[in-house]
Amino acid sequence: MASRFGLSVALATPFHVSGQIAVPAMVAQAKACLGAGCSSATLFGTTGEGASLGTEERRTVIEAMLVAGIPAHQLVAGVLVDAAEDAAEQARHALQRGARNILLAPPSYFKNVGDDGLFGWFSAVFAALGPLARGVLLYNIPSVTAVKLSLSLIGRLRTAFPAVVAGVKDSGGDWSYSEALLATHGDLVILIGDERHLARSVRQGGQGAISGMANFVTGEIRAMAVDGRDDARVENFVLELLKYPVTPAVKVMVARKTGDEGWLAVRPPLEPISAQGRQQLAAAYDRLFATEPV
Repeated sequence: MASRFGLSVALATPFHVSGQIAVPAMVAQAKACLGAGCSSATLFGTTGEGASLGTEERRTVIEAMLVAGIPAHQLVAGVLVDAAEDAAEQARHALQRGARNILLAPPSYFKNVGDDGLFGWFSAVFAALGPLARGVLLYNIPSVTAVKLSLSLIGRLRTAFPAVVAGVKDSGGDWSYSEALLATHGDLVILIGDERHLARSVRQGGQGAISGMANFVTGEIRAMAVDGRDDARVENFVLELLKYPVTPAVKVMVARKTGDEGWLAVRPPLEPISAQGRQQLAAAYDRLFATEPV
């Protein structure tokens, strides 16, 4: 087996007041997380507000990362769009530039679609990519997409495209599904997005995580994702984050860690967390992380 996936930070995306991406701050955050123990940075995922970022913006960010000296093999690119043509176009540039993986979510506009339809969509993306297609991590996040990737669909895709499908990122938050995924497809790269289940999944064969919390507690998440160590502080802080829209809440913590309130900005239709919410998150963090991990 190739080297384990490890921990990838689901990198948050900072914005200027104008609404444009604050590229230097994003590059600096990627470097900080990589320096603190992440093996890669996942750009344009859920935490990175990837569904709100256009194709040209993505190209600009990837090129900036490479110019700044971040190796392409330490970059993962999220693709969160509905049209197979658009998905292939966004993935194509990242793959051409040498990205480690593509984190590919299923289309989410059409509801109640079956496995045959989803198989056809993924097949169309892979066909459009042609020989470039590789390193795809199927993204199960039904709370956002309203599409649950069945174990049988994953099996069909990996059988039909063995050189393309590398693994699954499971952000469903359903441990029974995660456990079945590990048992059925554990020879793939299985990554768990819900930090409450992370350490347990690693002990059962999971290869790590793509984690939004790695933006601000990198070392703690790495111990869970790489070493399989439980950390009740992290698990309890997830519950605090879930009291709010998660992406803006994560950005609150990045702003607090970096001392840069520019990180509080989100791109519409998301809205920033209120001052009261920011204070409550900070207080919960200070209370929980004042103790040693257990």
